[in-house]
Amino acid sequence: MELNYSPEEEAFRQEVRQWLADKLPKGLSDKVRGHKRLTKEDYELWHSLLRERGWLCWHWPKEHGGAAFSPVEKHIFEEEMIAAGAPRIVPFGPNMLGPVLIEFGSEEHKKHYLPKIISGEHRWCQGYSEPGAGSDLASVKTSAVRDGDHYIVNGQKTWTTLGHHADHIFCLARTDPNAAKPQEGISFLLIDMATPGVEVRPIYTLDGEHEVNEVWLTDVKVPVENLVGEENKGWTYAKFLLTYERTGIAGVAYSKQALAHLKRIAAREQQDGRPLAEDPMFAAKMAEVEIDLLAMDMFNLRVVSAAGQGKAPGPESSLLKIKGTIVRQEITDLMRRAVGPYAMPFVPEAFDEGYNEEPIGPEDAMPLARQYFNMRKLSIYGGSNEIQRNIVAKAMLGL
Repeated sequence: MELNYSPEEEAFRQEVRQWLADKLPKGLSDKVRGHKRLTKEDYELWHSLLRERGWLCWHWPKEHGGAAFSPVEKHIFEEEMIAAGAPRIVPFGPNMLGPVLIEFGSEEHKKHYLPKIISGEHRWCQGYSEPGAGSDLASVKTSAVRDGDHYIVNGQKTWTTLGHHADHIFCLARTDPNAAKPQEGISFLLIDMATPGVEVRPIYTLDGEHEVNEVWLTDVKVPVENLVGEENKGWTYAKFLLTYERTGIAGVAYSKQALAHLKRIAAREQQDGRPLAEDPMFAAKMAEVEIDLLAMDMFNLRVVSAAGQGKAPGPESSLLKIKGTIVRQEITDLMRRAVGPYAMPFVPEAFDEGYNEEPIGPEDAMPLARQYFNMRKLSIYGGSNEIQRNIVAKAMLGL
C-alpha cells in the first residue's frame, strides 16, 4: 500500500487548487459553505465550468469525453473541491449512469447518451426505490411488459432525488415476474420523462426541502432499444452502479470539512463562561468522532491505493458506506447540539424559502438542525447500513 503522494500527484493537487481559486464563483462557494439551497441554475453553472475544463466526467475514459483520472487523482480532486466550497457534481448522469453505459451499454447507447450527459442536454435521475422496495431492491414491483417494439411500464418510484430537475430517468423494472429468483427478472431501462404517463410529485422532507420526489409511471411506452444490456440482467448493472454510489456516500472529505466547522463552533460557543471545546464531555465526543474519521480516512486511502493498482472495490465500499454515514451523522448531531436553540427547526409554512431565510443567531447556526435532519437519510439510501452489514458478513466473513 502506497500512502504517499507522488510529485506528479502533488502537482495535480496544485493545478486543481489553482483552477478552483480562479474559476469557482465566490457567491456560489458562499452558498455552499452557508448550507444555502442551491438552485438548478447554480448546478448548471458549476457543471458548465467543469465541462469547459474537461473535469465534469473525471473518471470516464478519454475516448468518451472523460478526464480519465486515476483513483488517486479522483481522491485529490474531490478533497480540493470540497475544501474550496464547490457544489457537488449532481451524480446521476456523470457518476452513475455514465459508468454503467460505458461498461454495459451498446455502441448506440454510448454514442447517443454519453455526449448529452457531458453537454448537459440530458439531466438524469435514478428510479430504483419504491414504496415497498428500498433497501430490498430485488422486490421492485414496477413492471415492464414487452409489446412489439416497446415496453409498457407501470409502477411507482419514490425518493427520486432532484427528479423535478431531470428530463430522463434510469429505471429498474420487472420484466419477468416468474423468474426463479427475484433478482433474475429485473431489467435496466432508460426513460424520457416527457413520455406520456410519467408524473413527478414532490416530497417535502423533514428539513423542509423539496429535494426528493415520487415518480408515477402509467402505461409509459419505452422503446425496446432503451434497454441497457440484456433483458432480466438489470440486477448486475444495478449492483455495479451502487458500488459507485456507496463509496461516494462515505463522504470522507465532507466529514473533514464538517469536523473543522464543528471545532470552530465549539471554540466560539460558551458554556458556563468557557468555550464549549473545553467542556470535558463535549471535547471527548469530538475526539471520539475525530479518531473514527482518521481511521476511516486511512481505510479510504487503502481502497484508493488498491484501486490505483487495478483492484476494483468490493465489500470495502459497503464498509466505507457504513462508517462514513455514521461519522457524518455524528458530526452534524454535535454541531446541532453546540449551537442549541439557534439551530432553528424549519417552519412548514415557509417551504418556498427553504434554507435561505434570515438567521436569528450566528449566520452558520440556523441550517444546522436541517442539515442534521437531512443526514438521517445517509444510513438508508444507497442500500441501508443493515443491508451493507449483511453484504460484509457474506462476502468477507463467509456467514
